[in-house]
Order: sequence, then structure tokens, then C-alpha cells
Amino acid sequence: SKLTSLGQLEMTWRSRVHFNPLLVRVLHKSRLRYYGKPEKKVDMPYQAYFEVADASGMMSMVLWNSLCPEWYNSMKVGTVLLLEQYAIKTSYPFKTQPTPGDSQMKRFATIEISLNVRHPPTKISIIPEEMVKPEWGLPEVKYRFITRSELDDLPNNHSCDVIGLVTFVGRAERARKREHGEDFWLYRWAHAIDGTSDQPFILELFATSQPDVFERIHPMTYLVCTQMRVVRDPAENPSSTIYLTTSNESQIFITGWHKGQPYTKDTKVKNFIQWTKTQSEADQMKKTVIGGYYPFPRPPNNFLKY
Repeated sequence: SKLTSLGQLEMTWRSRVHFNPLLVRVLHKSRLRYYGKPEKKVDMPYQAYFEVADASGMMSMVLWNSLCPEWYNSMKVGTVLLLEQYAIKTSYPFKTQPTPGDSQMKRFATIEISLNVRHPPTKISIIPEEMVKPEWGLPEVKYRFITRSELDDLPNNHSCDVIGLVTFVGRAERARKREHGEDFWLYRWAHAIDGTSDQPFILELFATSQPDVFERIHPMTYLVCTQMRVVRDPAENPSSTIYLTTSNESQIFITGWHKGQPYTKDTKVKNFIQWTKTQSEADQMKKTVIGGYYPFPRPPNNFLKY
């Protein structure tokens, strides 16, 4: 009875110290960020961003420090949360923005919800899906799935979700985050087909905060990747160098992890499952490859261009 909405918060937050509880659904989830430095004495220097929404619109929510190991894995895309004793801060201007599945949704970008262990100690409750009432008006999670045949027409940096059958997965490789730094990004290449084109999706999958999934991507698994970005080099032959790369909000799922995920209701996901039922597993197995070095995008043909 004493709930507030994200829209009311945006209008009244400056004039209040304490805020009524919020009831929201998680629509996007960023990878976990470690911000520790030797000179700073923070016990658990972790931070994770979520985009949460109610009937009034969508807002960013930040999970801080020791709340991250406690709650990060439980807060999945689609989870409904009851939040009490949270703080409101002006938003951090330089964070990445996921592309909402519902383009009509209002976005509250000036403030963000801050969840801390103290000042004030936030109380978080997860509401089981079967107890969520339609009258709460919480938005459903919406996706932007594309098929392989649609990919060639999409512009650079377009955000999309994909599902496919893995036919190739490369070894894990490392790239330096900064030229002379000691931190590395971990990534691997994968190919996935969906039956709509002779060409596979070429996927550059950076290790997200899902090591259990990242390490278990194998040929013949059904792979779902959300919030992927299109990368194309307009200078080259446009269709030859197009691939998809993960963003800060990407989530990856493989066979064994799909049950109960919101995307299982999506039409394009259902169409893909229908297509897989028409395929011979033995025939597809013959075409699969694992490991090895995968130079992509391919280097030029001669050294002068290189």
C-alpha cells in the first residue's frame, strides 16, 4: 500500500530523505565491475549496474561492494525485486546504456537507485514469479532477436539478440585492455547457425560475469546471446567482415541454462527450435569444429596494406 513508483521518485527525490518501497523488474544486467586499487581500503570493491522498470518507466540501479557477491547471481533478467531503504543519487554520466527491447518505454536518466550495506542498509527481497500480480503493472522483458538473414542489412553498432546452433568455438584468447597495462580481456570466437542463411553468425564473446557458461560453450549447444552489437567495416566489402560482439550488458546462455528464461516465449526463438527439429544431428556434427587459432577479421592479402 505504501509503494512509490520510479516516476514519482524522479519528481520528489530532492525533497525527501526516506523513500517508500519500490517494486521493480530487472530488464538488463551489466557485468560485474572490480574497481579495487592498492591505496584504497575497500573490503569488496565491486559494482554492478541493472536497469529496472515498473509501470512508469525504467531507471538504473547500482549494487555496491559486499552486496555484489551476496545478490548478483540471484538478480537475473526478469527477476522482480522489492527494495526498501535504498538511496537515490544523481546518475553517473559515463556509464554504458543498453538498448531497451521496448522502444516506447520512458527512461529516467537523471537519477539512479543505489543499494548499499549501510547509509542506509538496503533491504532486498526477491518476489517469486508465481506471486507476481498482473495489477502491479510490471513490464515484461522484451527482446530484439534477429535471424542471420536479417544481419547483413543492419548498421554498425546496432543492438540485437541472437539464437543459434554452435558449429565452431575457438580457444580463449587474451587482449590487453590498455597498450602497456597488465589487465587483459578474455574472449573467444564462435560460429552459430539458425537455418535462415548459408552464413553463420560470427560472434566475438568476451568473458562476461558468467564463467560457468563462457567455459562450456561447445559445438551443438543452443546459444543465446543478448545485447550484442553489430561490428562492420564500411571500407571493406560490407558483408564479408560483419560480426557481433558482446556489450557491457550482454548475457550468454547455453543448453542447460535456458529453462525459465524470459526469451523462451519469443517468436524467433520458437521458430529456431522448430528448425532444429528438422535437422539431423549426425550431419551437423560432421560440420563442427573446436579450438585452433581463428584470425578474424582476416589480415590483408599483402604486407603493404598490413
